[in-house]
Amino acid sequence: MSGWPLAWRLARRELDWRFRGLRLLVVCLFLGVAALAAIGSLADAIGRELADRGAAILGGDVEFAVSQRTATPAELAYMARLGTVSATVRMQSSAVGGTPAAPIVVPIQLKAVDDRYPLYGRVTLADGRSVGPPPTGQAWIAPALADRLGVGRGGAVRIGSARLTIGGIIADEPDRLGEGFTLGPVAIVAPASLATTGLVQPGSLYDYRYRIRMAPGRNPARAIDAFRDAFPAGGWEAKTRDRASPGASRFVDRMGQFLTLVGLAALAIAGIGVGGGVSSFLAQRRGALATLKVLGATGGDVARIVAIEVGAAALVGIGAGLIVGAAAVPLLVVAARSVLPVAPGFVLEPWPLARAAAYGLLVAIAFAAPPLASAGATPAAGLLRGALAPMRGGGRRGWVPTLAAGGAALLLAIGTSDQPWLAAGFLAAVAATLLLLAGLGWAIRRGVARLPRPSRPLLRLALAALHRPGARTEALVVALGLGLTLFVLLAGIRTSIDSAVATTVPARAPALFALDVPRDREAAFRATVRSAAPDATIRTVPLMRGTITGYRDIRVADLKQLPEGAWALRGERGLTYATTVPEGSKLIAGRWWPQGYTGEPLVSVDERLAQALDLKIGDRLTIALLGVERTARVASFRRIEWDTLGFNFVMVFSPNAIADAPHNLAATIDMAKGREGAVTRALLAPFPSVSVIEVRGVLAQVQGIVGQVAAAIAAAAGVAVAAGIAVLIGAIAAAREARTYDAVVLRMLGATRWQLLAGQAIEYALLGLVLAVVALALGLGGAWYVVTQLFAFPWAPDPVVVAMTLVVGLVAVVGVGLAGAWPILGVRPARALRQL
Repeated sequence: MSGWPLAWRLARRELDWRFRGLRLLVVCLFLGVAALAAIGSLADAIGRELADRGAAILGGDVEFAVSQRTATPAELAYMARLGTVSATVRMQSSAVGGTPAAPIVVPIQLKAVDDRYPLYGRVTLADGRSVGPPPTGQAWIAPALADRLGVGRGGAVRIGSARLTIGGIIADEPDRLGEGFTLGPVAIVAPASLATTGLVQPGSLYDYRYRIRMAPGRNPARAIDAFRDAFPAGGWEAKTRDRASPGASRFVDRMGQFLTLVGLAALAIAGIGVGGGVSSFLAQRRGALATLKVLGATGGDVARIVAIEVGAAALVGIGAGLIVGAAAVPLLVVAARSVLPVAPGFVLEPWPLARAAAYGLLVAIAFAAPPLASAGATPAAGLLRGALAPMRGGGRRGWVPTLAAGGAALLLAIGTSDQPWLAAGFLAAVAATLLLLAGLGWAIRRGVARLPRPSRPLLRLALAALHRPGARTEALVVALGLGLTLFVLLAGIRTSIDSAVATTVPARAPALFALDVPRDREAAFRATVRSAAPDATIRTVPLMRGTITGYRDIRVADLKQLPEGAWALRGERGLTYATTVPEGSKLIAGRWWPQGYTGEPLVSVDERLAQALDLKIGDRLTIALLGVERTARVASFRRIEWDTLGFNFVMVFSPNAIADAPHNLAATIDMAKGREGAVTRALLAPFPSVSVIEVRGVLAQVQGIVGQVAAAIAAAAGVAVAAGIAVLIGAIAAAREARTYDAVVLRMLGATRWQLLAGQAIEYALLGLVLAVVALALGLGGAWYVVTQLFAFPWAPDPVVVAMTLVVGLVAVVGVGLAGAWPILGVRPARALRQL
C-alpha cells in the first residue's frame, strides 16, 4: 500500500472529531463561508421573491406613469391594444380626524383606483374581505393611519373638502412595494370620491399610473419600446414586471454587492488565519512527521497525509458555515424586516451556497498549500531540531497551488459580480492592504535589528523578540494591523452615517413642507402661517414635474444603460424657475439670466449631473412637461447643498422657459419647535387642498431605515473583525514553539513569569503604537470610500469616537496577544527541553 491509500490510512488514525491543532482553521473557514452563504442566500431569496411577485408588486405586466395630466385619447387607445388597462391616481395629501377643537392631521398617500384594480393579487382587509376599489364616499386606510387618527371601520376622515367613511383597514395591498417611498400611510378611494375632495386642480401635483395586464406570450419590454417610439414627447416613465420596484431592486443589488465584498474580504482575512493555523498544526506535529520520514516516508507521503487531515478539517468548517449561513436567512429577515422590501420564506438557494463553498475551498487551498509543501520538503533532521530550525520553503509545490486557487477565487468573485470593476477594485484594495502590512512587518523586523541595544532589560527583551531567529513579526504586524484597521473602518462608517442623518440634516431642515399652495393665494397663505407662528420663515418656489428626454444630441430613450451618476434620468424630476440663484446653491460656472429675461429659454444644472452627462455650457437639454417637449440651453452649473432638506432642484429654468405651464407653489416653513401643529391646524379650513408634511416625521422614517442599513454594515464588518482576531490567534499559535523555547531559556536564566509577560506586553504595545497610525489612515480611507462612493452619504466621522475605538481596539488586540502568551509561561522547563 502506498500513495493516497496509505496516506488516508495513516491520516484517519490521527483524525478525531475535536480536530486538535486544526480548530483555528475550522473557525476561520466557518466565519467566512457562513457570512458569504447567508449574504448570498438572502440577496438571491429577495431577488427571487421580487421576480416571482413582479406583476402583483407592479400592479400589471407593464406600467406607464406621467405627472399632472391624464393620457390622451391616442395614448389610451394604444394602451388598450396592449391588454386590460387599469388607471390609478396618486398624490400627496392630508387626512384629518379628531374633533373640530382638536383636529389630528396626518400626511397620507392618497390613491384613487378604478373598477379594474387590482389587475393582479387582491386587496385584503383586516376583517378578511378581499376587495377592489371602495364604494364612493368610503376609503380603505392603512393600519398606521387608523392608529394615528384613533379610528376604525365606520369612522370618518376628511381628505381635502370631502368627508369619507372608513370602509375597512388594509391588511394587504399587493402593489404597495411598487409605489415606492411615500410620505405617509396610504388611503385608497374611488375616482368619484377623489373628485369630491377638490384636490385635483390645474397645477396640482399628482401622477397617473396606467397598469396593463397583457396577453400571455407578449413581451413587456418590447411593448414599452414601441409605446415610447409612438409617443416620444409624452414624458412617460415605464416599468415592467421584471423590474417592478427599481428602487428596491437597486437597494438589494447594491447592499448585496457590498456585503458580498465584505464577506470576501472576511474570507481572505480568514485565509491568513488558515495559513497560521496550518503552520501551528505542523509545528505541533514535527516529531510525528520526522518519525514518518525516518521510517521511509517521502516528502510527498508526508504532504499527502497532512493534506488529508487539513482537508477534512476544512470540509467540516465549510460544511458548518453552509449550514449556519442557510439557516441564518430567516433570522436575518426578521431582524431587518423594516428595511427589506419583501420577506422571503426559508428557501435553500443552491447557487449562493455552492459559490460560498467554492470560495472556502479555494481559500483553504491557497493559504494551506505553502506550509504543507514546507512540511514535505523539510528533512527529518530539520524537523527534529524543532524551533531552532525553521521549515524549508516548499518551492513550486507550495506557490503553484496558491496562485492557481487564488486566481480562481478572484475570477469567480469578479466574474459573478454585477459590477466587475468595483469587485476588482475592492479586492485589489484588500490585497494591497495585506501586502502593505506584510511589507511594514518586514521593515520593522529589519529596522529593529539595526537599532542599538537599550539598557533596560525588558525593553531590550521586547525589541529582541521582534527580530530573533524564528520571529513571526510579519505575521504579527499583519494580524494586529488588520484588527486595528477594521476597528477604525467600522467606527468611521457608523459615525459618518449616524452624523449625516442624526446631526447634519435635522439641524438644517425646515419644520414643515407645504405642497399645492395656490399661486394666486400666496399672500393669504403667508398671513395664515404667521397668524399661528409670527416668527416663521416662509420660502415658496414654483413646482412642476417633468422628465429629461434628451441632452446634447442624445435621446434618453436610445440609451442602453444610463451613465454612472445620471440618476436624474430615471423618471420624473421636480422642475422650477427662478429669477435669481436659489438659496442653498452656488454658481460655479456660466452666468445667471438677468431680471426680466425674454430671450432663448435657459437652464442651470447641478454640477454633478453635468459631469455625469458630460454637459458643457451652451449644450441643449430637453424635457417633457405635461406631454409637451421643451428645450433649453445650459447657461450655468451650480453646486447644491443637498443636506439642507430645503428646495434643491437639479434643474432651474429661466421663467420664460416653463412659467406658462399650469402649476402651484411649494413652501418650506421654519419656526420655533412646537408650533408645527398650530400652523397645520390653521391651514386646514382656508387651504383644504394644501398638503402639509412635518419634516421631523420624515426624518424619523429615514433615520430608522438608515439605522438598519448601518446595523447591517456593522454586522458584516463584525464578521471581518472576528476573522482578524482569528488571524491574530493564528499568528500567536504559529509562533508558540519558538516563544516556548525563548521563555524556557529565560526562566532557566532567572527571569520571572511577570517579567516575561511584561516583555511581551511591551513588544505588542510597541507594534500597536506603530500600527495605530497605519490603521488610522487605512481604516479612514476605506470608510470614506464605503460612505461616500457606495452609499453616497456625506463624510462626517466623529473623531472622538474613532480615537476611542482605536484605543479600545489597541487594548483588545494587545490583550488577545497576552492571553495567547499566558499558557506558554506555564510550561515546565524540564518537559519543554526534552521536547525541543
